[in-house]
Formats: sequence, C-alpha cells, structure tokens
Amino acid sequence: MTGHDPQHIDQTGRCDCGAITLNAQGRVVSMFLCACENCQRSTGTGHSSVVVVHTEAIRTVGATKAFSRPAASGAVFTRQFCPECGTTVFGQSSRAPALRILPIGIFVNHNDWFAPNQLIFARSHQAWDLIEDHLPQHMAYREDGTP
Repeated sequence: MTGHDPQHIDQTGRCDCGAITLNAQGRVVSMFLCACENCQRSTGTGHSSVVVVHTEAIRTVGATKAFSRPAASGAVFTRQFCPECGTTVFGQSSRAPALRILPIGIFVNHNDWFAPNQLIFARSHQAWDLIEDHLPQHMAYREDGTP
C-alpha cells in the first residue's frame, strides 16, 4: 500500500500455489462484504471480503481460467481463478465492466488496510457468520446501484 491511504493501493498478491501473481495499483472504488449465496459457495464461508478497483489498476502474471454464471441482478458474473489451485484471483460483473472485484485474502499479510463499509446481500447472510453491527446492510445491491 502507498503510505497509509486506504483509498489508493499498491499491493501484490498471489494464488495459493504461486502460479498467478496479481498486482493492484490505483484508486479503491469500494471495500465491502458480500453474503450472496454464490459468494458463500465460492469462499466456503458466510461472505466474501472484497475490494473494487478499476480494470486498468490490475495486472496479472500467469494464466487464469474463467467461470461465468448468471447473477441475481440479471448480470453475468465472471470469476477468474487459478486453474492449478482454484484460488479466485478476481471477479467482474457485466453490470460494471470497467471494475474488477478482488478478494482481499489474495493480499494475505498485507491487507490490514481493508475497511469494509457495507454488507450486501444481507438477505442471505448466515446468523453464525459474525458481521460488525455498525456496517450498513443492504438486502441486495445498494439501492443506488453502486458497489
């Protein structure tokens, strides 16, 4: 990260096996938690923790594999992952083609700057998945449609 500004990052992360490296350098659009059923399935837990950046802010080294599915919004969500170890590297929605959604865990040991500002898809949030009470919760996407 550049200095202590959580709105601008310069981070490098990798997949679990090291075959793919991702560098994110640029302005943070949003940081949030998502409890949609697809995030629960893909993470194996109650929510995903993500940071959103502009497409041009990321560079990857190594070949990813894509999995696309229809989202509850009617958009198509595509998850790019390592074909060797299965680690999600980034996601993208057809609702916001200029943005990339990065799992914060890819920056393990270098992500203490992460400060989520909301929980989306609270309608499918699991009671056992403890979320800070102060976070605004939205039943689906935010009402204004922004990440």
